[in-house]
Amino acid sequence: MSKPLRKVVFPVAGLGTRFLPATKVVAKEMLPVLDRPLIQYAVDEAVDAGADTLIFVTNRYKHAIADYFDKAYELEAKLQEKGKDELLALVQGTLPKHVRAIFVTQPEALGLGHAVLCAKPVVGDEPFGVVLPDDLIWNKGKGALGQMAELAQSQGAGVIAVEEVPHSDTDKYGIVDATPVDERSAQIRHMVEKPKPADAPSNLAVVGRYVLPGRIFQLLEQTTPGAGGEIQLTDAIDALLKEQGKVLAYRFEGTRFDCGNKAGLVRATMHMALQDPKLAPVVREIMATL
Repeated sequence: MSKPLRKVVFPVAGLGTRFLPATKVVAKEMLPVLDRPLIQYAVDEAVDAGADTLIFVTNRYKHAIADYFDKAYELEAKLQEKGKDELLALVQGTLPKHVRAIFVTQPEALGLGHAVLCAKPVVGDEPFGVVLPDDLIWNKGKGALGQMAELAQSQGAGVIAVEEVPHSDTDKYGIVDATPVDERSAQIRHMVEKPKPADAPSNLAVVGRYVLPGRIFQLLEQTTPGAGGEIQLTDAIDALLKEQGKVLAYRFEGTRFDCGNKAGLVRATMHMALQDPKLAPVVREIMATL
């Protein structure tokens, strides 16, 4: 797996039920953190990692993401006419010119593994990234996926992002049993999907970033559906471990916000506002008043 990362898959077919009724009409990936939707943060991280082909695995009802990355002729013409060059640059800059967006439909919700498998015709047999936009990872330097892509290329191995979670929360995540290699990476021995705290081999939880070899598609095709008829990506990665013996867990540099729930979205919004010199004093004033 020594090739550089060029393709990144975004599984965005979920219904976003935690944000109803807003997500009746707004895709959860389009929920804003300040003035940018979650999907924009995810795409920027992928482009920063070197990706030039972005594959969005969506459902047949969600058109907002495709519309967002499409050219808005009327809006752009009006901004140009009024000389609003900065706003025009923002609108045109959602996707760099050298990057292409491809949309693939997931016919039914059969799990993360199935969503990734839907991208097989576009990805082929080269290494690729998977980014779950619910997990917004903020870092002043290189993004989490970029850090992982460098490690994957140098080690010729799959890389999975992990972070420590409270032991009481292990039943919400895929958990890895791993042997440390250095300060940030560890060799995975085994992965367990949502174990009870008493059964969890560690508190290192898999979060929404992966760099995987193309071989994972064949293993996903051979994966038996689990609970609810879903194909789990964790099971295919476990099969890859048994076959190739080398998949690394990576504790990324950065702060993760779980924007799949309201509390995480609020935290991310406040954090981003505090990074903005104009908004930071306003946020502090509001907090002091409250």
